[in-house]
Amino acid sequence: MEISPDATVLYEWRGLRLTATVAYTWLVMALLVLGSWAVTARLSRGERVSRWQVALEVIVSTIRDQIAEVGAETPDRYLPFIGTLFLFIATANVLTIVPGYQPPTGSLSTTAALAICVLIAVPLFSIARRGLGGHLKTYVRPTPLMLPFNVISEASRTLALAIRLYGNVMSGTVIVGILISVAPFFFPVLLQLLGLLTGLVQAYIFAILAMVYIASASRTRRGAAGTGAAERNDRGD
Repeated sequence: MEISPDATVLYEWRGLRLTATVAYTWLVMALLVLGSWAVTARLSRGERVSRWQVALEVIVSTIRDQIAEVGAETPDRYLPFIGTLFLFIATANVLTIVPGYQPPTGSLSTTAALAICVLIAVPLFSIARRGLGGHLKTYVRPTPLMLPFNVISEASRTLALAIRLYGNVMSGTVIVGILISVAPFFFPVLLQLLGLLTGLVQAYIFAILAMVYIASASRTRRGAAGTGAAERNDRGD
């Protein structure tokens, strides 16, 4: 039993290999691009809108609300990045109901690439909000002695993001394979439903954690001070 799509070679030419990870990653991207084009090609501002437009508005509104709940001051600033992360991971995991499909999120290379995107996005959003000097100061707060620990913290949380997503998807694939081999007529349906739920939960957790890291790095000192004052007022201090 192959536990990673990296082990499945679909095509090989002169030493170049097309693995299931690459093929299914491009498949997910193609489905998202074509789906977004089909839904947004006929957007309407009138009273009568299509069901697809309603579904799109619900998804966008839900993601924006979740970003706002994390504490982001301007949710629309982060919506494209966080929304793309969530939709890609959710789509990649939900497609496991298709026979023969292997989720690219079951490959450590894919989850590492997603985590690296978050690693790059955190300082970019922070610099756009605070400026380069303001962002660099976050590494030496509250004291310059914290510099190595802050750097290690960013690297470790990136590693944790990648391994968490990979471990959950890969372990689910292994469990499904084992149980199907034991009782092929009973477990598949239940496990497919459980896999859909788990895949959506993992997409949600990854996106929320990414937003937490970005929001904490992008929050200005004024915003943090305002939050602290509000908390003190609520306590009656």
